[in-house]
Amino acid sequence: MKEETYRAMADAVNAVPLMKSYIIWFNRVVTICVYLLYPALLGLLWYTKNDGLIPAIVIPGVSFILLSIWRDRINKPRPYEVFDMTPVIDKKTKGHSFPSRHIFCMFLIAVTVFYFYPLAGLLIGLVGIALAVNRVIGGVHFVKDVVCGALVGILCGVAGFYIILPLIG
Repeated sequence: MKEETYRAMADAVNAVPLMKSYIIWFNRVVTICVYLLYPALLGLLWYTKNDGLIPAIVIPGVSFILLSIWRDRINKPRPYEVFDMTPVIDKKTKGHSFPSRHIFCMFLIAVTVFYFYPLAGLLIGLVGIALAVNRVIGGVHFVKDVVCGALVGILCGVAGFYIILPLIG
């Protein structure tokens, strides 16, 4: 998208205080809920003595570390830095826009949950799409940031749970 599109979105959202509040609220609530679902899944796997507990910790953990290192080295600016504008979602971070770590985590958690509970994983993925759109409208990510974050999250989860895990046992 072009600068005019980002500015038009921010102006439209900022012109309607209820919409701005909703964008901020949705970002915060969905992020917290999904991040709480992950330890709940781990607790459930532990409680039921599921053999998938260790992979459910290691695959997302290693993926998160590798993505964070990659993202730190790339260090791309955020839309509000590039276009010198105030984002709808209050954010002061400089750089680290690509890929979106929020969206990466959302989709990696979705794949992790999907491995054990497919319907719940699909629902988290659908909410992840809404969060990705929300973060673009909120002015904190470019479309390429959230698309790449989602794809890398899905690929890491699929590679870990459906390719590597079956190979090692």
